[in-house]
Amino acid sequence: MTDRTLEQISKTMRDIDFTMLFTRTENGALAGRPMSNNRDVEFQGDSYFFTYDSTRTVSDIESDPKVSMSLQGSAGWLGKPPIFIAIEGTAELIRDKSAFEEHWTKDLERWFENGVDTPGLILIKVHADRIHYWDGEDEGDIVV
Repeated sequence: MTDRTLEQISKTMRDIDFTMLFTRTENGALAGRPMSNNRDVEFQGDSYFFTYDSTRTVSDIESDPKVSMSLQGSAGWLGKPPIFIAIEGTAELIRDKSAFEEHWTKDLERWFENGVDTPGLILIKVHADRIHYWDGEDEGDIVV
């Protein structure tokens, strides 16, 4: 076991664009979908994702804000496995346009053509409660 810091893990997460975000559906099943974090990861353990208010993701979070995320980094040098990160957290739905502007990056216009003025836009904030990482040699847990 190693002792990576929350700041080190967050830096690693910024370099992994897509995250699998898992929610629990109304019938108890797990539903996962890829979400781009757009390098918007803070060292306190918060990740931010934009989506549409009408998505299943949003209705799942409204019913149960406990979520999980899974990330996989690039393979290491000389055949070293990539880092894997599993996160348990609590999601919050943000509908405030000023928060949209704070977390907006131009790359998001690929999915949301009208930028922060896109009808039905919503911001999901996931605050990590527990992070587990493994890179083939070292592993550890961080409780946030």
